[in-house]
Amino acid sequence: MKRLLLVGGGHSHVEVIRRFGLHPPAGVRVTVVSPDRHTPYSGMLPGLVAGHYAFGDCHIDLEALCRKGAIDFVQGTVAALDLPRNEAVCADGRRLAFDVVAVNTGSVPAANTPGARQHAIGIKPVAGFLTAWNAVLEQARAGAEPLRLAVAGGGAGGVEILLAMEHRLRATLTDRHPSPELALITDSDTLLPSHPRRVQRIFTRIFRERGIALHAGSGVTQVEPGLLRLSHGSSVAADWAVWVTGAAAPAWPRASGLAVDARGFILVDSSLRSVSHGNVFAAGDIASMAGHPHPKSGVYAVRQGPPLALNLRAALVGGPPARYHPQPRALALISAGDRYAVASYAGLALEGRWVWRWKDRIDRAFMARYR
Repeated sequence: MKRLLLVGGGHSHVEVIRRFGLHPPAGVRVTVVSPDRHTPYSGMLPGLVAGHYAFGDCHIDLEALCRKGAIDFVQGTVAALDLPRNEAVCADGRRLAFDVVAVNTGSVPAANTPGARQHAIGIKPVAGFLTAWNAVLEQARAGAEPLRLAVAGGGAGGVEILLAMEHRLRATLTDRHPSPELALITDSDTLLPSHPRRVQRIFTRIFRERGIALHAGSGVTQVEPGLLRLSHGSSVAADWAVWVTGAAAPAWPRASGLAVDARGFILVDSSLRSVSHGNVFAAGDIASMAGHPHPKSGVYAVRQGPPLALNLRAALVGGPPARYHPQPRALALISAGDRYAVASYAGLALEGRWVWRWKDRIDRAFMARYR
């Protein structure tokens, strides 16, 4: 009996679980290990924060999905791979044996700024962020003083989360509550620096219309209780600071002896196989494709699911590898808090409520595959 171990319940692995459950290979035992039973779909997280979705709308029940496919589910956190012994070592000391292993655990927040880990809310892990967000809402409802909330990070993740929080606060608070004071801080000269200028102008306009302060061209140099110090010498007062400044790699892949890129992400080839260990695969944000750089985005993780499933099956029972070639650019549907969104692709920018409905249909169709 061969053993396939899936480390993490990310966007690529849920498709592997679905396909192996529908067509289980003979003589293979599949185990999934994840710290959480319910894995979030990142595309719907801003909608959950904004109040458009319930928890179950945008979380996949990994245990139920595994049970349906006769796959073992283990709730735990992998802290290392013992590659000479072909074992994954969990944080609680448990060891899980494998013949083939795939890693799809995502990234961790890039929070090297002094004080960020102690005094800011990381967007990941999502479960911890949602707990903190509920505390923010409670303080806003109960407080007599204006809530001061700042987001560090001017990419799509930071923009979407801040606008989602703004919408939820606006919908929740009444006239007797003081208006919250919201700010976004980015070291780039503009919002959404990787997107077309028209998209940048649209969101700059939305920020202005909603009274959100934008501190561009100045990164955070230190986070203190109630205060963020900026590189150009000023500061922003904040009761809550949310950290959405990009993706970083956990330390354990490098420490385990896997080949990694300069930032510590697992280096894989076009079949999503580790370039240093033939029985190790990786996909999603934790992986870095040699010769094919692409953004850390859920769009790519979703599209890696089918070729990853084919290649894991080939590694276990034989067959030719499937090649994955990331598209040079991807359509981005960026939500604006309310049921309004902007489509960004190459030099194109389209906005409106119809774009949000389009995004909603895509997201719900994705989730429906894993019910």
